[in-house]
Amino acid sequence: MKFTSTIKVMGMKYSKGTMDNGLAFDSTKVFVETELDSSKETAMGSACVEYGLGKADEYQKYKHLADALPFMAHAEMEIVTNGKTQKTVIHSLKPVEMTKAGAAGGKHVAT
Repeated sequence: MKFTSTIKVMGMKYSKGTMDNGLAFDSTKVFVETELDSSKETAMGSACVEYGLGKADEYQKYKHLADALPFMAHAEMEIVTNGKTQKTVIHSLKPVEMTKAGAAGGKHVAT
């Protein structure tokens, strides 16, 4: 299931290399502010949730935004499953240019 969402990007990191056993790893992770489930009145506020965003080279596309963190972005996302568990992945991010610095908790981002 694919969808588009406006998200608040709190941070990003990439990993690339080879483990001792020879297996290669190559990924970018995006940390997104996500509201906690307050429906049972046992939680309030928000937390950061980690989502995958492709390979390590994706990180380089957003590296110049380090000083703009956190920033708002339009994300193309998809919920995928292996039949037992599901996860949400991000396929693309497009930073939103804010009209005012600090609007909606994000900073002005030049795209």
